[in-house]
Amino acid sequence: MIDFNDVRYFCLSLPHVTEDFPFDASTLAFRVGGKIFSLADVDEASSMNLKCDPEKAVDLRERHHFILPGYHMSKKHWNTIVFDPELSMDFLKELIVHSYELIFNSLTKKQKEELLKN
Repeated sequence: MIDFNDVRYFCLSLPHVTEDFPFDASTLAFRVGGKIFSLADVDEASSMNLKCDPEKAVDLRERHHFILPGYHMSKKHWNTIVFDPELSMDFLKELIVHSYELIFNSLTKKQKEELLKN
């Protein structure tokens, strides 16, 4: 079973990632360059929302019962990943990296340069 602390530490190990609680005391956001690439409810710690390429999002949902349209998010661009016993940490890490890269690559050249300075 997925341990949320392992997920949190993995997210924070990615370059330039920060975390905060922008909405309430239980919704943790992981950001790169100030933009959110993942959200998770720390009280439940049983799922997380991740950004996803729209075509890949549909394919993933069709192939994996633990990947659902993003809860309270744009269903086209976000998936909710349920921490199901069939979900491996390695696969979850791939999904997290995909989300992170989508957001990082959407940053302007100036934003990327600012991150690389720090």
